[in-house]
Formats: sequence, structure tokens, C-alpha cells
Amino acid sequence: QVGVTAQKTMRLLPASGRKATQKVVVGDQDGVITCFGIKKGEAVPVFKTLPGQKIARLELGGALNTPQEKIFVATGSEVRGFTKRGKQFLSFETNLTESIKAMHISGADLFLCASYIYNHYCDCKDQHYYLSGDKINDVLCLPVDKVNCITPVLACQDRVLRVLQGSDLLYEVEVPGPPTVLALNNGNGGDSGEGIVYGTSDGKLGLTQITGSKPIPKWEIGNEKKRGGILCIDSFDILGDGVKELLVGRDDGVLEIYNFESADDPVLRYDHALSESIASIQGGCVGKDGYDEILASTYSGWLTGLTTEPVHREGEELKLSQEMQSKISSLRNELEHLQMKVLQEREKYQQSSQSSTAVSSVPAFSVNDKFTLNKDDASYSLILEVQTAIDNVLVQSDVPIDLLDVDKNSAVVSFSSCDSEPNSNFLLATYRCQANTTRLELKVRSIEGQYGTLQAYVTPRIQPKTCQVHQYQIKPLSLHQRTHSIDHDRPVNTLTLKGQFSFAEIHSWVVFCLPEVPEKTPAGESITFYFQNTFLGTQLESTYRKGEGCFKSDNISTISILKDVLSKEATKRKINLNISYDINEESVRHTLKLIHPKLEYQQLLAKKVHLIDALRELQVHEGNVDFLLPKYRSILEEADQLLEEYKRQPAHLERLYGMITDLFIDKFKFKGTNVKTKVPLLLEILDGCDQDGLIAFFEAA
Repeated sequence: QVGVTAQKTMRLLPASGRKATQKVVVGDQDGVITCFGIKKGEAVPVFKTLPGQKIARLELGGALNTPQEKIFVATGSEVRGFTKRGKQFLSFETNLTESIKAMHISGADLFLCASYIYNHYCDCKDQHYYLSGDKINDVLCLPVDKVNCITPVLACQDRVLRVLQGSDLLYEVEVPGPPTVLALNNGNGGDSGEGIVYGTSDGKLGLTQITGSKPIPKWEIGNEKKRGGILCIDSFDILGDGVKELLVGRDDGVLEIYNFESADDPVLRYDHALSESIASIQGGCVGKDGYDEILASTYSGWLTGLTTEPVHREGEELKLSQEMQSKISSLRNELEHLQMKVLQEREKYQQSSQSSTAVSSVPAFSVNDKFTLNKDDASYSLILEVQTAIDNVLVQSDVPIDLLDVDKNSAVVSFSSCDSEPNSNFLLATYRCQANTTRLELKVRSIEGQYGTLQAYVTPRIQPKTCQVHQYQIKPLSLHQRTHSIDHDRPVNTLTLKGQFSFAEIHSWVVFCLPEVPEKTPAGESITFYFQNTFLGTQLESTYRKGEGCFKSDNISTISILKDVLSKEATKRKINLNISYDINEESVRHTLKLIHPKLEYQQLLAKKVHLIDALRELQVHEGNVDFLLPKYRSILEEADQLLEEYKRQPAHLERLYGMITDLFIDKFKFKGTNVKTKVPLLLEILDGCDQDGLIAFFEAA
């Protein structure tokens, strides 16, 4: 184990002899580079550097077409180079004002990215520069020896890969989710050298061919199993069939091997679950000559190897070799020694903390957190990962939100009653974790129009007790997600703002209202963003520039929320706004038609769930249910799935009722009438589940 590691910070050095095993080199957030080999199952150190700034990336380099055995690390805004023996030969202080987030090396070319900035250096001399429209997560360059020109590719948070030429954008490639990692297909870009494999933060995987003029999508794998986001990718022939497999590491600890059977689409062959997110993955020969392995480094710094070496079983008893027995006894001795040391240090701390000159020290620990909107079920996933075991997590929110069930979650949750009036507390829940839990996943669903802050108080099992608070913004239009294009044929309502505001001011209001908008003000005079509501499928188009903003949506409630929030934000800054809106009556009918199938499904589910107990009682009394109608028999057969689904989305029906009620109130609010007295009537019609009656009520009221 080393310190906490970031994404892409572990590599295998090329083997020096013909059949020699490979050395592992890893950089951690203490700034230490550790290089070691494995002999007889023990780690044998080669070199270790002194601590420093945290290492964000580690790459291997060297002259083109020679073994890539020089080690380069990015720390802060500096790049350092080390030989495979650990001797430093390069210290290059870049002109970047921010820390380096991503790095790629090809021969004498160095490609670096901070949050929004891309820089290309050749022999440490500045060559090209590009300012991206959204955060850059990773960078790669197509192999120069195959493509004959330098073609950098940036993976950007706004769901695009940006392909550059010099300092200019050549074209953009739309991908199905925010890309977090890039890798060359087959490790070398494939036959053409133009193949790039990408992994997204919502767990999708794809291959695109980056030609000189346009992208050619080759294949794409969705995330049917609802696994974590992809953090690392490698190509290696682990199955020994002459074709390189795709090795994938995810942030929920799942390691996958994809095999190209039909030469077209990859097929998942093996998977293995680790307990923490996998930051780096490599295939190679590490532990034993002649047996390939997959090496993964996880968030808290564990390096784990999965080998192809067969484990011999005689009968059912596992015979331990002499080597293994001596290893176990040495580990036991080491453990006892460490336990003694911990006791001594704890006593020492207790004594010093009770003395008159006592200074209490707060232990620092790092938390890896991710708060993302899932398109499939319109909920937010909050993933908290700590380098040591978590004791408990307290979740507090000042806006109404629902906590949803997560299958992988083994923590015990308890709710505290909260008074929403004086200190606007709408949720107080404590998750108590089992012994060695270092990763906790929660799911919440917000209500659009209600905005505020969700706070997580994370307490790990360390002495003295300390707690870190992490805050997450729930935005007014929290269930909207950025999308590449929208359907322009839908009936839309338009909201137009005019006033004495700058481009940066209106951009900051849009950032306040909507998720997935880059905080940096976009370059140029004006900008257009498209969004889709993940719960209902309605859409929003926002176009704005200095002094003017135009928002179009087929959902009148979206326009109503925007109108309220934007006018409130402008009033805060004492800016006079001229607001005009154009309401399309047809859009209300259109939105109701979008909601209705979901409403019908949820009402039917609720009715079925209410019948389950009565039907089960009948089954017990009669012993046989053949006399029941087929629809009731099917309810009994599917009882467990129905209950599971109902439990997973407890307030789904109430949310839909709430949305329809809001739609009703908002429709008439724009006409200047208050229809709150008619809401009980509306709820009666909703219980009847009649689409035509509902539309008629909306139009007659």
C-alpha cells in the first residue's frame, strides 16, 4: 500500500530482459513515487522519492520507437522526469497558473491540461495553446508514427471530445456522457492509429475513429448493469489468444475484462469487485515469470494483482507451500509489531493531551466525493470514499428531498425528525457503516423549483474523532441534464429577459439555476445550451448574451421557475429586468401527454402493491389460487419484484401529482389567476387516472 492515489498514476515499466518480470511505479498524493518489483510474493523496493506536492498524473516516456521507460510525473504546475533507477533528470516548471490535471507524453512532445487550458510543449518549449469551453478531464495524442501529424484529443466535461490541430479546434465528437478517460485502441490506436477508446462518468464505453476530417463511431456499450463511472482503461492480451483485451476500472471498484470475439463489439468476459474505486489499471507480468496479471491501484493506495497462475487444489484442501506458510507467519509478526506500536503511540498521545501544554491535533484525511445526476431514474448519486474506514455519515438538507434505496449500501440508516420552520431543516439522516466500509453510496431525488444545499458530515474511524463537511448545491432546475440537441418541433413557451446586465452576470445566473454549466463565462458574444428534464423528458433551450436572454421550454413549470429565480437574482444585484413571456396553450396538453404514461404506470403499481397482502392471505386460506383471475395470479407471482420496485421509489406517485399540480397553477399564474382553490378537484380527477378528463379540466378551469 502507498498513499492515496489519483487517476492514472500507476504504470508498469517495460521488462528489461527477454523473460524478466516488470517493475511497478506509482505516484501518490503525498508526492512520493514508489517503484518496486515482486519476488516470491513480496514487494522489493527499487526506489522511493521524498514527499512533496501531490501527484496528479504519472506517465512513461522516451524516444519514439524505443522502450518507454522514463518516468514523468505532474505535480502542481511542474513536470518532473526520473530514470527507471529513480534519478531525477528533468524539472520543468510550466507557465500554467493552475495545477496540471491531465498529461500525455509522446517522444519530445508534452501535452498538459489544467481545468480549461491545454498546452503543448516540444522539448519543454511552448508550442500551442487552447482554451476549452468546459473542464478538461483527460488528454491524448494519436500516435505520430502512424498518423504523421500531431493530433491531440481532449476529453471535456460537456460530453464532447475536442480534436485539435495546432492551437485550433479541428472538430468536436459528441459522446453519450461526460468523458473521464481516454486510451488508444489496442494501446497503439489500432491498425490506422486513429482509434480512441473513451470511458464516461456514467459508466459508458465507446470507440471512435478520429480521422483527419470527421469522427467515425465504431461501437458503444451502455451501462445496463448500473455500474460506476469509468476511471481507467488499458489494452492487454490477458487471455493469451493473440488479441488484446480491454481492461476497465470503475469508480465502484468493479474491474472488467472485455474480449473482442466477433472483432466488432467487445463482450464482457470477466469481472471482479474490489472494495474501492480503481484509479489505475495495467496488464503485464509482475509477480511470476510466465504468468500475466492485471494490476489495479485503488483510491486509498492499495495495489492489487489478479493473476493467470492456476491455484492448485488437492482434493478440497488447499495445501500451503512452505513459501506461503513463512509469508503468513512473517505477516502475523508484522501485525503484532504494528498493534504494539499503535498502543504505545495512543498512550503517548493520551499523556501529552492531558498535560498542561497540550495541543490537540486534528488528523487530516482525504475524501473523494462525486455528486452526479443519473439520467435513467432522475436521481442524484452521492458517492463518498474515504482513505480509512467510515464510522458514520450525517446527511442534512435545507430543501425537501427523498432518499432512495441503494442495493450496494450495507449501512444502517436512521432518520431524525426535523423542524423545518426556524432553521429550515427538511432532512436529517445518519448512515452508520459496518466495520471496514470505506465507500458509501447514497441516492437522493430533488424537487424542481426547491433549491438549497445538501450537506454530508463524514466521520471516519480515527482518533481523535474528527469530521469533514462537504456541501452540494441542489439547483432550481436540478433534474435537467445537458444534451447535444433537442426536438425543435415541440410547442414551446418563451421567456425573454432584457436589462442592463453583462454576459458574465447572466451566465452566473444560469450556472445558479442549472446543473452541468461550466462556471467560466464562455468565449464569444453569445451562447446556447440545450437541456433535457431527466424525470419527464421535457426540454429547455437557453440562449443569452449581454443585455438579453431567451429561454424556451415545452414545460410551462420550467419557464415559471426560471422567471422566479432570475428575477430574484437580478433584484439581489439591483438590476432592473424587463421580463416578457409568450405562453403556448398547446404545450400544456403536450406536457400532460408526456406525464400520463408514467402516472398510469405508478398508479397501477400502487394498486397492485395494495392488493398483495389480501391476495397472500387468500393464498394461505385456500392453499390454491387457480380460481383467481389471471391478472391477480400474476400479481402474486410478481409480488417480490413489485414490492422491490415500490420500495425503491417511495414518493414517485406524489412527485408526479406535485408536477401536475404545479403545471396547473403555473398555467393560470401566467394569466394572472389564482387557482389554488381548485387543486382538491384536480387531485380527485388524478385519482381517476383519465387522460382526457384531465386535459378537459385544465382547459375548462
